[in-house]
Amino acid sequence: MNQLLLNIENYVFNLFKDNLSLDFTYHNFMHTVKVVEAIKTLCAEEEISTDLQEKLLIAGWFHDTGYTKIVQGHENESANIAKQYLTEHSFDENYINEIQDYILITTINRAPKNIGEAIVKDADNYHLGQVEYPKISELLRDEISKICKKEFSDYEWHLENRNFFLKVHHFYTDSAKKLWQKGKEENLIYTQNKIKEIELIGDIPNKYELKKKKNDKIQQPERGVDTLFRVTLNNHTRLSDIADSKANILLSVNAIVISIALSTLVPKLGSPKNEYLLLPSIVMLLSSVVSIVFAILATKPNVTYESFNEEDVKNKKVNLLFFGNFYQMSLDAYEEAMQELMKDRDYLYNSMTRDLYYLGKVLERKYRLLSITYTIFMIGTILSVLTFAYAMITNVA
Repeated sequence: MNQLLLNIENYVFNLFKDNLSLDFTYHNFMHTVKVVEAIKTLCAEEEISTDLQEKLLIAGWFHDTGYTKIVQGHENESANIAKQYLTEHSFDENYINEIQDYILITTINRAPKNIGEAIVKDADNYHLGQVEYPKISELLRDEISKICKKEFSDYEWHLENRNFFLKVHHFYTDSAKKLWQKGKEENLIYTQNKIKEIELIGDIPNKYELKKKKNDKIQQPERGVDTLFRVTLNNHTRLSDIADSKANILLSVNAIVISIALSTLVPKLGSPKNEYLLLPSIVMLLSSVVSIVFAILATKPNVTYESFNEEDVKNKKVNLLFFGNFYQMSLDAYEEAMQELMKDRDYLYNSMTRDLYYLGKVLERKYRLLSITYTIFMIGTILSVLTFAYAMITNVA
């Protein structure tokens, strides 16, 4: 990096540090650094001359400095800040005007007229093609909420992003298309899937509710009830994970105890002078084996399967949310049944309730067996220690 660009980087860093609110969670120095790196990447791909690359990098460093003073129209303010800095450092007017043009091209509705403007424009939107796009998008959403005092529901935010993907943005340079277009398309699919998920559960603001057909009986689940089911399901899942983790810990500990005993202790029991260790060893090994058996039972899948016929499906007596019920159905039959499920709120809630009930039954069994396992392990450990102590005292006596 030449000294000019290094000086500008330091200037912009200090400008943001001293004047930019921490509420700018997206348009900050880190975003500027990423845009500058994107400009370098595109310049290398497009084989841009050194002189032009320097101008584009200067524009990249200054392009969001206007946020230190204003939000609306920050591009013009950024151009003014760049002009003031470059004028103070004796750059000629044509050079400064060119830098300002590169900054102003980042205005959302402006189209680039040359390769330099296209590179800056594409670099400013590099994040649309990145794997980290969902996280970056949330940073921008948080910034808008804090700075502009404008709140978006999940549905509204994903709609805004989809609209930007489809109707506003496109990459201009061949290099950006090669590097980021595929990622952008994947992020568009991600956004579309999020919209569909929200529409499926019915968590849609009133002004966005889909128009219903004349005889459509779809009733959207109420938001509070939906939250209840979602939180409860998450709690069930976490509790199940905790139970499995605890059981695995006991399995590992007892497996280690048995391995050490079999490799070091048991071979010595054949000697007459070590016979006093026989009973304690048996107690220890037995408690470890029984603990392992119950730990395995606690982690063993316990799936209940319900038998049903086509009439039961039509009468809505089947829980279609549980794989043990629908795995034998054909795809067409399952899709048709799910369509009916989504149209009937009572049927949907009933299925979700039954799903939670059976998850709870599985959890009860897991924790009951886990409790027994811990009790056996605790009692076995105590008995092992006591019998070892008794054997040692007896042997010494």
